[in-house]
Amino acid sequence: MLKQERRERTRAYILLSIGLIITLYPFVLMVMSSFMTPSQLLNNPSMIIPMPWTWSGYTGLFKDLDVLLLFKNTLIIAGSVTLLNLFFDSLAAFALAKLKFPGKNALFGFMLFTLMIPGVLFFIPTYTMLYNWGWVNHYRALIIPSFVQFYSIFLMKQFMEQIPDEVIEAARIDGASDPVIYARIIIPMSVPVLATIAILTFMGAWNDFFGPLLYLRSPSMWTVQLGLQMFSSSIPGQNIQVLWAGEVVITLPILIVFLFLQKYFIRAFTNVSFK
Repeated sequence: MLKQERRERTRAYILLSIGLIITLYPFVLMVMSSFMTPSQLLNNPSMIIPMPWTWSGYTGLFKDLDVLLLFKNTLIIAGSVTLLNLFFDSLAAFALAKLKFPGKNALFGFMLFTLMIPGVLFFIPTYTMLYNWGWVNHYRALIIPSFVQFYSIFLMKQFMEQIPDEVIEAARIDGASDPVIYARIIIPMSVPVLATIAILTFMGAWNDFFGPLLYLRSPSMWTVQLGLQMFSSSIPGQNIQVLWAGEVVITLPILIVFLFLQKYFIRAFTNVSFK
């Protein structure tokens, strides 16, 4: 039995190691390529270790591309969308999970139905509506339509339903109102799912390319994804080392957010018991 367990554990470690190498290889290749010269990248694309190492990609990133402005613009959009999602989606999830009102099941069923509709079908009507409102070339065209996401509400609702009703009833007996219960009981106990939604929403807003391409016209309002794409399409092959450095830099915020919130991310998708 002991030998069998060791063999199974060894196989598991081998498979996990292979998966780790496959997962990390593109990221390592991206980082290494950011330290290469343009001639190395164009003439020897299979090279992994830079020979010699150069910082020209990173210096060019701040010299030829106003990356700090792009970061500020993207952070405004991604941060606003994330905070608004956490607030409004958690309110909706709390109402669907713990409050009783007419039509609750029908409303939740309608939300689930909308999740089955491809989002691309809404691009044209949404753009027409926002254009008629004069929102094109404004950040609100990217923030306001995204401040509620039905998938986030669904995920929060499923998590909040695990919170015992006895806790909420005890708070009501003590005189707590629904806003107090939401702020002092539901939110502190829902930190894992809130962190998960924060990660997913921030990643989606930070990596969004089509939205800024569609609504932002002024270069001073471009996001990192749009700015890097416009910079890369000027002359093919030119400043290729800057593009690799830009990919590394714009990946770091997502990596940092995930590293800080990963323990909550894991807890949100595992069985959580409340006492």
